[in-house]
Amino acid sequence: MPRTGKPTAISVWTRPQRPRREQPALSRDQIVSEAIALLDAEGLEALSMRKLGTRLNAGATSLYTHVSNKDEIIELAVDRIYGEIEVPTPASGSRDDWRAATKQFAENVRETLLRHLWISSVLGELGMAHLGPNMMGLTEEMLGLFEAGGFDLETSEIAVKTIWAYVIGIATTEAAYLTTVARSGRTEQEWHDTVRPAAADAVQAYPRLRKMYAMSPQGADASSARQGYFEVGIACILDGLETHVAL
Repeated sequence: MPRTGKPTAISVWTRPQRPRREQPALSRDQIVSEAIALLDAEGLEALSMRKLGTRLNAGATSLYTHVSNKDEIIELAVDRIYGEIEVPTPASGSRDDWRAATKQFAENVRETLLRHLWISSVLGELGMAHLGPNMMGLTEEMLGLFEAGGFDLETSEIAVKTIWAYVIGIATTEAAYLTTVARSGRTEQEWHDTVRPAAADAVQAYPRLRKMYAMSPQGADASSARQGYFEVGIACILDGLETHVAL
């Protein structure tokens, strides 16, 4: 049967806020702050309207004054976290300063996503995230950063999307890995050293993978290796963008 009544808003950013007749005891900011604390401490599966209400010393129904459902809370939490990301300003108009600022921005995004390991698992489901005020502010500042680097607006848009796609992609993989490590009760280095022999055995039938593993010395620092992979990747992207804008 077809649904009747008013259609459900597709995002918290497309739903008009309900009018307030009096100042409520519980604010949207309080809800979002507590939701982030819960998500950081216990993960995405722990979030529920009832549990969040308990942490706020309020009934779940009190939350519905500000949000329609758990999905809206996640949208708001993600946009709040985007507000933690800083877009550096180039020290001058030189190409080197633009490149350094863009690399630092990518580092800032990655560090922020890895402070909140749960976030990477929901980014692909937030189709309206670009309408969040913090995300729009980030995009505006990033477009300005690329403009300072000599990019026109059309190319700047492509560049911004490329940087975001790379950082989110690699941070999602890292977040999944670090979540697994945390659940094991081991440190990252302990996990790496434990798993490496099994991985080395598994690649024996694959000559290129076998050679790749052989290039990584036993006992290599796992965290430094992740940082190195990230830096090589972002350098390749910046090289490509610089070549493109020079054509």
